[in-house]
Amino acid sequence: MADMAGGFVQPAFAMDKLNFQSIWLNDPEFIGYMIAIENSYYAAEGLSLNYMPGGPDVIPEGALLTGKADISLTHLTGIVKAVSEKGAALKVIGTQYQKSPVGVISLEQSNIRQPKDLAGKTVACPPLSIATFQAMLKLNAVPRDKVRVVPYTFSPVPLVKGEVDAVVDFVLELPFLAEQKSGKKTSYFLLWDAGMPLFIDLVTVTSDTLKAKRNQLVKFLRASRKGWAENNANPAKYPAKYANGWFRGNGSSLEAEMYHNKAQIPFMANPKGLFTIDAAQIDASLAALEHVGLKGSKDTFDLTLLTEV
Repeated sequence: MADMAGGFVQPAFAMDKLNFQSIWLNDPEFIGYMIAIENSYYAAEGLSLNYMPGGPDVIPEGALLTGKADISLTHLTGIVKAVSEKGAALKVIGTQYQKSPVGVISLEQSNIRQPKDLAGKTVACPPLSIATFQAMLKLNAVPRDKVRVVPYTFSPVPLVKGEVDAVVDFVLELPFLAEQKSGKKTSYFLLWDAGMPLFIDLVTVTSDTLKAKRNQLVKFLRASRKGWAENNANPAKYPAKYANGWFRGNGSSLEAEMYHNKAQIPFMANPKGLFTIDAAQIDASLAALEHVGLKGSKDTFDLTLLTEV
């Protein structure tokens, strides 16, 4: 059921309450948690999960540091900045995406297939991705002054209208919307594959919460896995079911959400189970982070909870 603040609260009867901060507006990126609420997977673990939608004005690390959230989805650059600049005691206990779906998307006719093809082009890039995008250009020997970067918020319009040659966005929905509006094919390459394997949608908590609520966090991971397993078994089912509920007013369409929900499954897959982070991936991500001017530490990651799920 919805509360007056716009969050969704699972009724609790002497259950342990956890506040969960999403990283963006409600869409299929978070559908596994919604299913786990609706299907009472958290309740079966003795949890009452208060799901709080994110958005452009929400700082997920801030929600943790102020005590508003027990758990938050974050991205690695934000985590490391909070740890290094503010001394934040944050711990990553898992990741939703094994591979970031952030990419450089263009109309196929633009012939942008790899970083070097961006020379002489105009690219729309959101503020949070600019440092990563510029680091990717440098890694691939593309002079920054050869690429014009302009502001961007989620929309296929600049690309469709030819105002820009490419946009930096999730490849899970924007390509579909651009093709739907333009009638033209799109193409993309991932920042991850272009030398910037930076994690996003990291399941993050404070050190204090990890110590005080470890058992509840394990239960959260277990129930969330069930929600995602239910979704991934039939990715066409729940977007239609939630179109007029969870997803109402998010500015997307049912067709785009169904595309998104199916397209994201490979990005989440790990033979060891959802939320797993392999040691080699951590090393690669921390190395890539240094190209953005940030130095992270393996100590930020505590994946021992996954052994108890």
